[in-house]
Parts: sequence; structure tokens; C-alpha cells
Amino acid sequence: MARNKISLVGAGNIGGTLALLAGLKELGDITLFDIAEGMPQGKALDIAQAAPIEGFDAVLAGANDYTALAGSDVVIVTAG
Repeated sequence: MARNKISLVGAGNIGGTLALLAGLKELGDITLFDIAEGMPQGKALDIAQAAPIEGFDAVLAGANDYTALAGSDVVIVTAG
């Protein structure tokens, strides 16, 4: 069975925290999107490196292009 794809628009404090919680609950693979270059990639990398310690295996990705949101089962907007 395919895993859900969860996309978060906004990789600030709320988006980063929500990405971590979604990973901990094993809700699906997570894509962080933000217009700030490097920010979503860095947050995704930080959370991915914590995954083995916290015991989850979600695939995390960061993007600065809206095309990365394609195919998402859920899109949550935390920007603003």
C-alpha cells in the first residue's frame, strides 16, 4: 500500500514542528515547501536525521518549487 504524501506550505517554526509530529505519528511522507532558499531543505534534513533516533521512517524532502506538491494527499498551509 502506498504511503500518504503530506505537503506543508511554510517551513517556519509551525511547519517544521508539524513535519516532526507527522513523522512521529507515521502519517506519511512529508514535503516541506517555502520560498526561502534552503530553509525547507535544511529543516527536512534536520528531521530526517532525527528519524532513526525517534523511530520513524518517513521520507522527508524540502522544496522551493510548487511542483514538489504534486500528488499530495494532504496540503497544509502554515505560512503566514
